[in-house]
Amino acid sequence: MRILLILTFLALLPMSALPALAQTAPVTEQPSSPISVEDSATVDAAIAVRIRDILTELEGYEDVTVTVTSGIVTLKGTTLNAELAEALSELVTRVDGVVAIRNEVAETTDVVERLNPAMERFRQRMSQMVAYLPLLMVAVLAFAIVFGAGLLLARMRQPWDRLAPNAFIADIYRIVLRLGFLVAGLVVALDILGAAALLSTILGAAGIIGLAIGFAVKDTVENFIASIMLSIRQPFRPNDAIEINGDEGKVIRLTSRATILLSWDGNHIRIPNSTVFKSRIVNYTRNAERRFLFDVGVAPDTDLGAALKLAEEALAALPFTLDTPSPSVWIDGIGDSTVTLRMVGWIDQRETGLLAAKSESIRMILTRFTESGIAMPEPTYRLIDISAESAANAAPQSALDSPKSGAAPVEPTAPADALRDVHDHNEDALDQLVSEERQETLGDDLLQKDGAQE
Repeated sequence: MRILLILTFLALLPMSALPALAQTAPVTEQPSSPISVEDSATVDAAIAVRIRDILTELEGYEDVTVTVTSGIVTLKGTTLNAELAEALSELVTRVDGVVAIRNEVAETTDVVERLNPAMERFRQRMSQMVAYLPLLMVAVLAFAIVFGAGLLLARMRQPWDRLAPNAFIADIYRIVLRLGFLVAGLVVALDILGAAALLSTILGAAGIIGLAIGFAVKDTVENFIASIMLSIRQPFRPNDAIEINGDEGKVIRLTSRATILLSWDGNHIRIPNSTVFKSRIVNYTRNAERRFLFDVGVAPDTDLGAALKLAEEALAALPFTLDTPSPSVWIDGIGDSTVTLRMVGWIDQRETGLLAAKSESIRMILTRFTESGIAMPEPTYRLIDISAESAANAAPQSALDSPKSGAAPVEPTAPADALRDVHDHNEDALDQLVSEERQETLGDDLLQKDGAQE
């Protein structure tokens, strides 16, 4: 009996363990929705439709065809330029489901297709111009009104002639006014057209062009600025006797380009204003008092004290020399056979000519010296004959050293008080020439007799 129970238990034991074994056995998970051939074709078709819809919305891809196989996109056809063809690859890459791209799109060489977009753009712009024509006319009218007002104001003689120191500066004021109203008219017109932002571009381009032109014509610009400064400061007046870098003459006129002088020889000297402005200018006419100077040589054995006093009294006695500053005489140097006396006198050059006064002073000094027995120096030579040394020793030394004889004293041709005319008629003639030339070119002169002077 026990044996039968044991055998029955052993027989039932494997059956009771099956559920436990079934619970611990690993379970392999099967895919819920495997992809079939029909589903892959649907996805490719959806990708192709998506890409075609995108290209339809973009301009320039009308001749491009799209095919999709297993996620691989093939693009064929032509575009207007290579940039559009290259942009296709980046564009198609963004579409979901694309595995690879085969871009076979090329740039078209058809002349008609390449010109069609340009013609279309031209037609569109012409249509826009026709639509904007009334607004454009209003803008042009506004510009004309603003700029015309500026022209009218610039043509007025007042207040520009009153504000400016001369006509040249007044013209500059008018030019600046016209330019200001020109810019204002452009601003108003562009604002009406809704393109005010374009003004900054125009002004920027104009500034660059102006800078380039300024470097190209640097000397001309410098000369123009110098003309403005000289016309304002006026360091000289018409008919003034001046010296500029060694060039002397009478001032004829100051133009917008050069200063024109009439030399003492009657020649025209044209000096660029940029050179005049930077140069040393000597104006001999600014002060009425002017000094003349000359040297007179006397013999070494002359009583120098008496000669100095006589010369000073002679200069002071001349009717055309000024008492203040007074004439003065001094010993300036000594040579081999002469002593040099330097004599200085002052004149009023408005009444007395400088060269005439100097000439008459020399004549009067020589006359006084001759009357007083003051001898002029004569050269002294010592002759030595080596071959006839004995004869030379026998000759009187005084005969060898004696000054040149036979010269009779100079007799004055007129009394000392008989003075010549010291008025400079030659300078009067030059003044007349300057006045005539100024009358011929009166409109091209920046100098004014009643203007401010530096």
